[in-house]
Amino acid sequence: MATKFREIARGLRFPEGPIAMPDGSVLLVEIERQTLTRVRPDGKCEVIAKTGGGPNGAAIGPDGKCYIANNGGFAWIEDENGLRAGPIAPDYSGGRIDRVDLSSGKVEVVYSQCGAYQLRGPNDLVFDRHGGIWFTDLGKRRTRDLDYGGVYYAKSDGSMIREVIYPMLTPNGIGLSADEKTLYVAETVPGRVWQFDISAAGEIKKQPYPSPNGGRLLAGVPGYQTFDSLALDSAGNVCIATLWNGGINVISADGKTVEHMPLPDHYCTNICFGGADLKTAYITLSTSGRLVAMDWPRPGLPLNFLNRR
Repeated sequence: MATKFREIARGLRFPEGPIAMPDGSVLLVEIERQTLTRVRPDGKCEVIAKTGGGPNGAAIGPDGKCYIANNGGFAWIEDENGLRAGPIAPDYSGGRIDRVDLSSGKVEVVYSQCGAYQLRGPNDLVFDRHGGIWFTDLGKRRTRDLDYGGVYYAKSDGSMIREVIYPMLTPNGIGLSADEKTLYVAETVPGRVWQFDISAAGEIKKQPYPSPNGGRLLAGVPGYQTFDSLALDSAGNVCIATLWNGGINVISADGKTVEHMPLPDHYCTNICFGGADLKTAYITLSTSGRLVAMDWPRPGLPLNFLNRR
């Protein structure tokens, strides 16, 4: 059964990282175009900033600026199936966390490394109530090898960053439970969602062996489908944008139920919630370059510094 949705904008160059703003517009990144872009309700698009590299996940921070997980850039493939990310970009110089002033478009690099370790491919991020940034580093794929990735925690003012979880296989989407006691992380290639018990700001209580990363497996999915970014709704469901079997997989809080909502793009990459009641889901369909919206049966979970002050 087809999922009902409405198209807001098309012609975008691999959109991801949507943020439903209070004024009704949606901020998103265009990875191939290397921009942070505002999409108005009528579909008009305005470039806010040119970031370079590969702007990926995005979130509003405690200072009202937009923070971007920048993966450093991809090579690109475009054919009859649409636009797809390839291996590492020829001019790749490392990943980073960027900060964008929405008024001026000024872009600052907040972090490009953790200690002596160069960030490889930051992918997605979420702010906790303390103003700290949880973010994933997916790593980078080259012609014949692939990095392990991990999860990091950092202060938004650039004063502290630390590696919290390592190794993971292509960690991508990341989110927090309503009480901020649980961190959720999606691994793309295995199609798995892990949950980690948060013991303090930026710290987790690791599960013992045989957990490969200190987390508890919430759910995995069978068949040819992999996971991208995620958002939580008010019932505690983990809503994950899904690749190849394009659509949104909705995983119940206990992991026992998985409902698939199909959408017409092999690269359904991101979901966020907006509108006055947070019952509108905004979803990026990346190979076809579209931002779409659909009514959601439950409100989304409010985000710190955006819906929750």
